[in-house]
Amino acid sequence: MTSVAIVTGASSGIGAATARRLAAEGFHVLAAARRTDRLAGLVKEIEAAGGTATAVACDVTSDESVAGLATAAQGAPGPVTLLVNNAGGARGLDPVESGAIGDWQWMYDVNVLGTLRVTQALLPALEASGAGTIVIVSSTAGFTVYEGGGGYAAAKHAQTAIAGTLRLELCGRPLRVIEIDPGMVRTDEFGLVRFDGDADKAAATYAGVPEPLVAEDVADCIAWCATRPHHVNVDRLVVRPLAQAAQHKVHRVGQ
Repeated sequence: MTSVAIVTGASSGIGAATARRLAAEGFHVLAAARRTDRLAGLVKEIEAAGGTATAVACDVTSDESVAGLATAAQGAPGPVTLLVNNAGGARGLDPVESGAIGDWQWMYDVNVLGTLRVTQALLPALEASGAGTIVIVSSTAGFTVYEGGGGYAAAKHAQTAIAGTLRLELCGRPLRVIEIDPGMVRTDEFGLVRFDGDADKAAATYAGVPEPLVAEDVADCIAWCATRPHHVNVDRLVVRPLAQAAQHKVHRVGQ
């Protein structure tokens, strides 16, 4: 039977690229996100390329919506062997002393509690497959802080804690836990969400950087980790563009 992969946050960016790549690897993909119009287009694109996918409306901040995703997984055309917890994002670049509580709360709910909700809901299906894989897409902000990134780094540190704790708690069961930590990735929406739609601020993040990562680079890493033999657990994969040596050290041409 065809193995099923579930990807959250699949309507754009890394999530959409991951859905395409996993479908190309032979998975039937349940592409989950809030924006069903975008998911419909993604499914058509996957099918046109010879893959199979199903769009599932899902808001990871809602218990009821996540329960609906679990129900959809029960009707999938094969065992659920892969969950990619990709839904997340950042809001604001303010210092801790003036950061908006609402922004911090949104980042925690989407990145951390969203991962918790979806993982709890899909664990039974993943374990029943006999060879389940949980991927948590965190960030280099999950282990390195930077000015203005307090809220995002706090949320990503918490995701890293979930990944490590899960790996300990699931030891001895047919479930592996993989953490993917991208550095600087240029996508269509991440910066726009962070800067409340300000395209100039979003673009400035990548100014002068010769080749930041793109969504397909991260999708490639996710697919590689997820398709290793099941006894091989890639605990953590850190991926940055060549121009980014560290959070605070980025080569920018002409600057």
